[in-house]
Parts: sequence; C-alpha cells; structure tokens
Amino acid sequence: MYRFALAALCFLCGFILKVQAQNTSVEPICVAAGTILTFHLQTRLNPTGGNETDILPRGTVLKVKMLDAIDSGIDRDGSAFRGEVVSPVVSGNEVVVHADSEVTGLLALLRSRNHPEGFRYELLITKVSDHGKSYDLTASLNPSFADVGTEHAAGGKSEGSNGLK
Repeated sequence: MYRFALAALCFLCGFILKVQAQNTSVEPICVAAGTILTFHLQTRLNPTGGNETDILPRGTVLKVKMLDAIDSGIDRDGSAFRGEVVSPVVSGNEVVVHADSEVTGLLALLRSRNHPEGFRYELLITKVSDHGKSYDLTASLNPSFADVGTEHAAGGKSEGSNGLK
C-alpha cells in the first residue's frame, strides 16, 4: 500500500514539475486602428510573372496605417484586417505600390518550434490593391518567418510606438 502511494506521489510530482516548466500563454497582439506598423515583404513560394510586386526584394518595407483594430484576445486566428499604405514603395525609378493603396491581411497563430510558448501571433498582409489592380503578396511584422524567440515585434516597430501590447 505504501509503495503504491509513494509511486503515485512521485508520478504526480513529476507531472506538476513538467506542467510548471511549460508556459502555455501566447504573447498577445493588440493594435488600435490608426496605428502605423512596419511590415516586411517575404519571399513568395510561387511568384507569378505578371505581378509587379515580385520584383521587390525580400525585406522590402511597407508602412501601413491600420484601418481596423486587431486584438488577439478577442479576434480569432484568421481574422481579417484592412490597412492603408502610408508611403510609396519604389523599385529603381518606378513606384510599385502607391501611398493610399489598400492592404488586406489576417491575424495568424503560427506554430513556432523555438518560441518559448510554442506558438506566436503574427499579422500578415496578403493582398495590396493599388489603382484598381490587386497583388497577392506576403508581408509580416518580422523580417523573417524564422522563429525569433520572444522578440516578436522587433521588426514591427513604427515611428514612435508600434501599437503592440
């Protein structure tokens, strides 16, 4: 009887220690409407030949004014948001994306092998609409989709505050 109780106690202690070692909270994202964020263009897996944004190099910066508020505590994974480009994106002497172009994106919960919480929230721009043309692209707050640890918004800082909590 004592051996069984001791074995059960050891099992429970081991389980409790393992649970305490894991942090199950995911760093939230909370962005107010009107906040200007810096997004970084990512490499597309299957670029199309007719998309002008494909000539832009990875890491190209898009300054975006958020038209919709996003709060990961309220909004679900996959929730859409809208924004507006505040400064043009230029390649050579050509304006590829004009200021006032509308962007659409989504709040994504990404699995992260190296991130302490195991998951992280990310805001992703998926489309830019510029003068009647729409371009599919991928841009994120981080310069890379690679796991960046707890420095989630290091690349997402805007002038002043980046609006992330």
